[in-house]
Amino acid sequence: MGGRPPDTTDREILSIFADTDEPVLSTTEVANTLSYSQGGTYKRLQQLGEEGLLRSKMIGDSKAWWLTDDGQHFLEDTDADFATDLKN
Repeated sequence: MGGRPPDTTDREILSIFADTDEPVLSTTEVANTLSYSQGGTYKRLQQLGEEGLLRSKMIGDSKAWWLTDDGQHFLEDTDADFATDLKN
């Protein structure tokens, strides 16, 4: 089965963006970090984009993603323990 396991939180995915020195990340870069399929990762990133936590733009044949201010506030307003509690 492709995509992310159900125990991966939004916070974990958004943290990838917050923890990098890169201004944008491709779907492939995020998928490689998570060790998930590109298709499953794309769907997850798209959902986070629809929620306003990520933004994206096509650059050539690839989509670039970055954390929005709302995404940064989401990370600041939730801590790792809170996000873990939501999974249980």
